[in-house]
Amino acid sequence: MQAFDKLNELRKIMKLQGLGGFIVPRTDEYLGEYVPACAERLAWLTGFTGSAGTAIILENKAVVMSDGRYTIQLAAQVDNKLYDVANSQETSLSDWLKNNNSNELVIGYDSKLHTADEISKIEESGLVLKAVQENFIDMIWKDRPSAPVTPVKLFPKKYAGISAQEKIITIQDQLKEEGAEAVLLTMSDSVAWLLNIRGNDIPFIPVALSYAVVSAQGKVQWFINVDKISNDIRDSLGEFVAFFNEEEIEEKLGQYKAVWLDEKRTPIYFKNILEKNKIDVLNKEDPCLMPRACKVEVEQAAMKQAHIRDGVALVKFLKWFEEEVPKGHLTELSVEEELEGFRAQAAEFQEPSFATIAGYGANGAIVHYRATEETNKTIKPNNLLLLDSGAQYEDGTTDITRTLLVADVSRETKENNTLVLKGHIELASAIFKKGTIGKELDVLARAALQSKGLDYAHGTGHGVGCYLSVHEESAGISARGERGVEAGMIISNEPGYYKEGEYGIRIESLVLAKEVDSENLCFETITLAPIDKNLIIVEMLDDDEKAWFNNYHQKVFETLLPLLDDEHKEWLKNATSEI
Repeated sequence: MQAFDKLNELRKIMKLQGLGGFIVPRTDEYLGEYVPACAERLAWLTGFTGSAGTAIILENKAVVMSDGRYTIQLAAQVDNKLYDVANSQETSLSDWLKNNNSNELVIGYDSKLHTADEISKIEESGLVLKAVQENFIDMIWKDRPSAPVTPVKLFPKKYAGISAQEKIITIQDQLKEEGAEAVLLTMSDSVAWLLNIRGNDIPFIPVALSYAVVSAQGKVQWFINVDKISNDIRDSLGEFVAFFNEEEIEEKLGQYKAVWLDEKRTPIYFKNILEKNKIDVLNKEDPCLMPRACKVEVEQAAMKQAHIRDGVALVKFLKWFEEEVPKGHLTELSVEEELEGFRAQAAEFQEPSFATIAGYGANGAIVHYRATEETNKTIKPNNLLLLDSGAQYEDGTTDITRTLLVADVSRETKENNTLVLKGHIELASAIFKKGTIGKELDVLARAALQSKGLDYAHGTGHGVGCYLSVHEESAGISARGERGVEAGMIISNEPGYYKEGEYGIRIESLVLAKEVDSENLCFETITLAPIDKNLIIVEMLDDDEKAWFNNYHQKVFETLLPLLDDEHKEWLKNATSEI
């Protein structure tokens, strides 16, 4: 079915249902960043494949919205004869509807794909919404893939640090303190963290798509396709977990009088169920979020081991890249494939932690670029390669960006790279009061760029899970980051600069928040890979910045050296020599 036909079919259903519009978000029923193929409704309808976005379909107009990371991608992927495009950071969904729904018609939505908080805010703006019984996209998507059924596996305590039973008891204690009989968990990574399980239902994030209800007393009720549950899982968890198919959740929720749920992260579908059954709703943040974000010492150690392993793979790749790129045969896709191959040499490697961004030249200026056969560039010796990648190992998750000089570039390009590096160093070396919030740290990473009138349109840092989501809720370092940084958080440090049509620059490492003393925290950089010295204007760095850079490279050299053969040792020695 062509895009025009899909839109027509959708509008026919809207008309039959008496609705003036329909909202199509990128999310699935678990509201995660990545979704299984059967839930790629936005991409199927509009062609837009970004990880965040929404389409709004009206009778005679339609729009696809996403944030500033996807401005270029929206323009490239969305048919401008069928859809407008909009930056959601500049125009909200509510504002767009108010400006374009002149007849004030009722707008339909799937209550399983939107949070209670999101719908409440739209309705507060005066718009009239109606939940539909069946998603309209599912009604016209005839060859829609089946839902995934992949086996669940245990995440061992030697990496988790705390047993599932201990975690459950902690949550039950919080329930008793709050006067709630149960808490509903709808985020699959919260369920995975709580039960110390992992899965393979979606790309890149090792979760089993499922829900859980933790009661103040008795067993946890886990709602999942029970075909995914092996006897080993039942034997390990059965003492304190009861297994149910997802279809049973409405009935089981009906047994409570007061349920804790997170209206910012839970589909409004569940709030509607509780209210229909006259069950009191306690709206509080998912109690797994902060314990998951603040890694215990065992998790920290596991993550560090994963990064050492990842550093070895990166050194092997960078040496290979340096030798092969002058031959003129490398492409973005071949680089992506080769890097994954080096990581896969480790027995602990599971899969990438997200789709690798290998953006050469102008493609590097597309913040969340993904090379395809149509866009795949040959890497020629006259520009930059922005390489953002990560891995899921059985003990941890990595995320690293290095900008690589393919051949000599202009002084301006090197100056901009050095400004990005200065911001990276400023954040990496910061010592700050406990409770400092993300937006207060964000300014450190942007200061050097902004002093020259430059900036970037994405956040500076996101949380990272321990063999879980590479984009985990934590003290996000961005202009909007309101959460305080706490010891044990692992966060990315990734300032960048993007010159549309020419190149992109980003330097990203993961940092661990650690106590300096009773009042202050600092960051330890746990990513271990060289930063390209050839892209630095050394005289732009002050003595402290040069010392940080040389100390970091010395740490990379000393940590990885025992794990490399002689050829790679020599390469690493040169790559990490002092500036």
